[in-house]
Amino acid sequence: MSEQFSDKGFATRAVRAGHQRTNEGEHAEPIFPTSSFVFDSAEQAAARFGGDEPGNIYSRFTNPTVRTFETRLAQLEGGESCVATASGMSAILSTFMSLCVSGDHIVSSRSIFGTTRVLFDKYLSRFGLHTDYVPLTDIAAWEQAIKPNTKMLFLETPSNPLNEIADLAALSALAKKHGCLLVVDNCFCTPALQLPLQLGADIVIHSATKYLDGQGRCIGGAVIGDAQTVGEEVYGFLRTAGPTMSAFNAWTFLKGLETLEIRMQTHSASAMHLAQWLSAHPKVNQVFYAGLPTHPQHLLAKRQQSAFGGIIAFEVKGGREAAWKTINATQWLSITANLGDTKTTITHPATTTHGRVSPEDRLASGITDGLIRLSVGLESVADIQAELQRGLDLA
Repeated sequence: MSEQFSDKGFATRAVRAGHQRTNEGEHAEPIFPTSSFVFDSAEQAAARFGGDEPGNIYSRFTNPTVRTFETRLAQLEGGESCVATASGMSAILSTFMSLCVSGDHIVSSRSIFGTTRVLFDKYLSRFGLHTDYVPLTDIAAWEQAIKPNTKMLFLETPSNPLNEIADLAALSALAKKHGCLLVVDNCFCTPALQLPLQLGADIVIHSATKYLDGQGRCIGGAVIGDAQTVGEEVYGFLRTAGPTMSAFNAWTFLKGLETLEIRMQTHSASAMHLAQWLSAHPKVNQVFYAGLPTHPQHLLAKRQQSAFGGIIAFEVKGGREAAWKTINATQWLSITANLGDTKTTITHPATTTHGRVSPEDRLASGITDGLIRLSVGLESVADIQAELQRGLDLA
């Protein structure tokens, strides 16, 4: 049933792709909460384990519900293969552990999630992987940082939390010129707004926890790419190391994908309204949102994305004290570092998502003490604005 939807529109694939209906004739996708699967014979078991016959073996690496999610997300991103993982961070870990060896070099955007940087600098470095950081939008700096042993270029676009936009076509050309893999975290846009593989990326990474779920219910991640790099190499790491997505979480993400397109459109429209309002507010120094014509990569974002997403960062006057007062004065916005939820969330990046990054590196990445990140939910935009106004009144 999955292949018959490969030529259908995004919304149809998001609802239908990947579901292989069982003999029970179910309408909704089933959940298979089982650790293992039974074979018809010893011969079939041997064939399955030996790779001579496709089929389910053990839910660490073969589960029908997880496979449905993988197939659906791969179709939405335009990839050949998808490997679902236990979290977004385990998706990043699986990518680098499966495709790199000791002595390889990584060039990463400076504007990445703080925990990703900790993973690179504190943990992957122990295995002989060295990472250099460059400004996301400076193509010359990317090229200058590439060495003969550079294996991957890694980035988020839009970046977290400042909404910087990378030129994916230019970075793809650079990666191909030097024989590197271009790895793109597509968490902020999702395939509903941006398709990095079509723009030349080799691998797309997701924290499914965010917009793919959309309601803050489950933790999960995904890696999407071609049949060899992802379908064999990354899958092989997951099969062995086991950073596995559960069947229940996969089923939850499937339900999230069904409404992804309409949610992303609403998130984007509300965020645009609030970004325009905040940019004129007397207590706000600067708003970071690619939908604003004043954003330095506004035209690039218009080319690469079908909308500008639901994440806004804005810097209030008065530093950390004013930022905390703004956040604390809101009455029902969720003070949490998660994002991509139907509920609007608000956080202070310098002391949460980027709190483990050194003050010098935070400042170099533009994470000031007055910066606030807002993940715009699906509530009435007038109500969200009123909450922010209440906070800014006390800033």
